Amino acid sequence: MLGLLFSNPFLFALEAVSLIAALTIHEYAHAWMADRLGDPTPRAQGRLSLDPRRHLDPLGTVLLLFIGFGWGKPVEFDPYNLQHPRRDSALIALAGPASNIIIAVLLSFALHLLPLPGILAALLVFTIHISLVLAIFNLIPIHPLDGGKILIGFLPKEIAMEWDDMLHKYGMIILLFLIFPFGNSQSPVSYLVSPIVEGLLKLLI
Repeated sequence: MLGLLFSNPFLFALEAVSLIAALTIHEYAHAWMADRLGDPTPRAQGRLSLDPRRHLDPLGTVLLLFIGFGWGKPVEFDPYNLQHPRRDSALIALAGPASNIIIAVLLSFALHLLPLPGILAALLVFTIHISLVLAIFNLIPIHPLDGGKILIGFLPKEIAMEWDDMLHKYGMIILLFLIFPFGNSQSPVSYLVSPIVEGLLKLLI
């Protein structure tokens, strides 16, 4: 996105708005699900809000805007407040990517059914695209991504404990390996995420 800032600042602004909206919805969904499952921590911390300032990590957001990889402010929750800690933790993790996919589908309906002006249509397209990227990337089953927590939550308990230990030890190393390109090629994660996102975009747009 950094190149877009200088070549077309208006498009950069549209993408920035789309990214902030998608990330805010993603983190809000984590907080909402934790609250629904009985943990008051996100509510006490002011995370049950669609105000982007509640959910954006300053460094993570800047990196997202300028290099395309970053993070939001993680939603904290206390598993001891959950009735089924392992399963409910997985549901809290799943809520983020699921919310992005739901938003992408709803915006797709709006795009096809409503007579939208060009600028608004472009904003919806950007938001659909970024929402899908955010959802599919976060479903990769490694820590610290949501997919790692989802995997641990639904594996049999003994296997889950072994995988949880392994993913906490090596998950960040694996993630760094996946996101950094080698030479002039795309990053390894692009080969995994891009075909899925492109397929979904064809269905929705």
